[in-house]
Amino acid sequence: MEIAEHIGALETAGRGLADAAAAAGPDAEVPTCPGWRVRDLLRHTTMVHRWAAAYVAEGHTTYQPDEGEPALDGDELLAHYREGHAGLVAALRAAPEALECWTFLPAPSPLAFWARRQAHETLVHRADVESARGTGPGPVDPALGADGIDELLCGFHGRDRSRVRTSGPRTLRVRTTDTGDVWTVRLSAAEPPRAERLSRSASPVAGAAVGRGSDAELSGPAGRLYLTLWNRLPVDAVTLVGDAELARVWRETSAIT
Repeated sequence: MEIAEHIGALETAGRGLADAAAAAGPDAEVPTCPGWRVRDLLRHTTMVHRWAAAYVAEGHTTYQPDEGEPALDGDELLAHYREGHAGLVAALRAAPEALECWTFLPAPSPLAFWARRQAHETLVHRADVESARGTGPGPVDPALGADGIDELLCGFHGRDRSRVRTSGPRTLRVRTTDTGDVWTVRLSAAEPPRAERLSRSASPVAGAAVGRGSDAELSGPAGRLYLTLWNRLPVDAVTLVGDAELARVWRETSAIT
């Protein structure tokens, strides 16, 4: 996806998050984030938006701590969230392509990193607030879902700090049924997951290599698979073929903090 597409996705997801939060109310429990209510999620997300915007607007080249969560609630908190979200979108749109600033995942450029990361940060939390309304997460665009799966598998869980480990060598395949994307994720006890994204022309038939090339496969529409891998939908929202233990390990150890 292009930078402009990520910024557009961030803008749409952020507005959807605010609308869902207004409908749910600040006291509503967020089932996908145990212990949180909507006010907690808004405080967290606006903190992250303002933290990210500072890198983009001010060009910090080293890590800078966030400014903490605001001690706001109700309509004042929601307005503060909307202001911070709009500020982040504006900062990204105004930033030069040659922007230099600190990042924490591989990306073609710092601007590409922050646009992509904040699009998915906001989209996942939009799903959280939608869950607080009792309706469950809304649909995710297939291309955006596939992009987010790639960031999660190859970016976040490519880092040494990933906690996803198995007792011995295991292979998980992740396959989108609508965009034709396939990832092979190699798991072990000693190293973080090693994910490889295959070309669409190499996409295998569902379940064809389970037992030969992989121990398990998770497959489904990209948007649902994205929300499942982010633990915002249950595993039975998609199709699991093969070793259910790998799905359990992912569920219990893949949370990003």
